Amino acid sequence: MPLLEVDNLTRRFGGLSAVSDLSFAVEEGEIRGLIGPNGAGKTTIFNVITGYYRPTAGRISYRGEAIAGLSTNQIARRGLVRTFQSTTLFQEFSVFKNVLVGCHLHAPVNFVSAILGTGRGVERQAESKALEILEFMGLAARRDALASDLPHGLQRVLGVAVALAADPHLLLLDEPFTGMNPEETRHMMELVRRVRARGVTLLLVEHDMQAVMGLCDRITVLNFGRLLAEGSPAEIRAHPDVIEAYLGASGDAAAS
Repeated sequence: MPLLEVDNLTRRFGGLSAVSDLSFAVEEGEIRGLIGPNGAGKTTIFNVITGYYRPTAGRISYRGEAIAGLSTNQIARRGLVRTFQSTTLFQEFSVFKNVLVGCHLHAPVNFVSAILGTGRGVERQAESKALEILEFMGLAARRDALASDLPHGLQRVLGVAVALAADPHLLLLDEPFTGMNPEETRHMMELVRRVRARGVTLLLVEHDMQAVMGLCDRITVLNFGRLLAEGSPAEIRAHPDVIEAYLGASGDAAAS
């Protein structure tokens, strides 16, 4: 059974279909790329999968369970977690406190327990977990820095660290390489591989073709909200419809 199955998914906004009759499946343990030109429906698909939008039609199954209609929190608690195109951090919090916030999705301490001190054991567990994630992501030396003081590339890394704090089994990365220089991109690619080695399956939307081709086991290509092609990086590089619709002048770079 695939970890995630999207079957005949359609999402309309008024009379406009952002996604039309789309089907694909993500296998456990893979890094799957979801690519397409601007307006292809990629972020809409992420929003539907993670409960921000309801599908107009179709079915989404995670670990065999239909999840369309569940809230974003209910979906996240099942281990399906996402990041966003823009960095959604608490800019005036420290690096450590940002990750600690993510930990509390699974380790909530309510107001009464905080006053009585009965939640301190849970809090210590969350702090230990946050420190482990910072170490894993190479951010331990920056734990006391404000998120706003981090360079752009490390802010993106911190965003992934916060997502990891929510214990994802399937992590959806929305343009994780946006705005990165080549060195930052290489660093993030290595971190993504390490996250997969940690036992997390990844589905990523990305425009950086070198990152996509270098990371992904399989790639799903969209065009105008519909499935255009699917296959390995080598198959996608050589697919004439993909080259025409999306890669175009970037084809040489993608093939390098």
